[in-house]
Amino acid sequence: MLLNGRNFTSISKLAGTSKQLLQHFWYGTRAQMNVHLKGRDLLTLQNYTADELKYLLWIASDLKQRIKHKGEYLPLMQGKSLAMIFEKRSTRTRLSAETGFALLGGHPSFLTTQDIHLGTNESLTDTARVLSSMTNAILARVYNHNDLDLMAKEATIPIINGLSDLYHPLQILADYLTLQEHYGGLKGLTIAWIGDGNNVLHSFMASAAKLGAHLRIATPRGFEPDPRITKITEQNSKECGTKLLLTTDPLEAADSANVLVTDTWISMGQEEEKKERLKAFQGYQITMQTAKSAASNWTFLHCLPRKPEEVDDEVFYSPRSLVFQEAENRKWTIMAVMVSLLTDYSPQLQKPTF
Repeated sequence: MLLNGRNFTSISKLAGTSKQLLQHFWYGTRAQMNVHLKGRDLLTLQNYTADELKYLLWIASDLKQRIKHKGEYLPLMQGKSLAMIFEKRSTRTRLSAETGFALLGGHPSFLTTQDIHLGTNESLTDTARVLSSMTNAILARVYNHNDLDLMAKEATIPIINGLSDLYHPLQILADYLTLQEHYGGLKGLTIAWIGDGNNVLHSFMASAAKLGAHLRIATPRGFEPDPRITKITEQNSKECGTKLLLTTDPLEAADSANVLVTDTWISMGQEEEKKERLKAFQGYQITMQTAKSAASNWTFLHCLPRKPEEVDDEVFYSPRSLVFQEAENRKWTIMAVMVSLLTDYSPQLQKPTF
């Protein structure tokens, strides 16, 4: 098996089969990586180093192998509770957090704006302080990213971004785990984003270079990513030696790309812009014609829910599409985030799954 140009069987023979040696080959031990995430917030991947991102992926893979494949019960969250504030509806974020935290033995509490006084009779500051006294972490899915910043300032427990107008870090961690599992590594991959300059793209931009991945971004004029985030991304790419392309041509972005990615063109709260957006995004649908420009080993990602104008059925349901593996990995990566922010867990993975 070739992995990043190396023969994994040969490496295993050289390194031996001990957990410590295999872990060192892939990422190094937690101590060697100097990774200590307990008590941290996760608002954006921009605030996380390459080692910290790799550590989160290592934990996610470890939990997936031990719980899903080995059937182990790991009550790492026993006696802990999670407050889940949702201003927006959700399928994957809610289910992954709720079932994942419960699977680890914890108690998740799902709270909508109809359930609590947030923003009506009680301020964000007061809510953050009250929840800090009753729960161990807050996962918040909000419209305004500044609300997360304020919550993080006022809370004494970790705040996890379940989605905001600026970032969607939990989604991108799942995307990276999926690509790790499929390709055997992230370094050197070229990811082509074809679509809106939105929060999902921003999270790719905040982290891809740190993991050695190149980005090729195609957005229509007027729908480019936030210029502040673009500036940070350009600096990250320069420091990490990766390539960054911003264009308005979908085929130029897809050229030689390993991964084709898109997302909804009309996010929650943008319904009134639907007609204008559909007109602006003509020609941006990902099809097999788009894939002809990509690398021979291309795959497709979409964070769901998907609409046919974004990607046609032939691509979406093809063997190259990793969307349902990607959706499942939302659970394992969000579990990894909760475990890393609330415990001193060390992965027990004896053999990498990616």
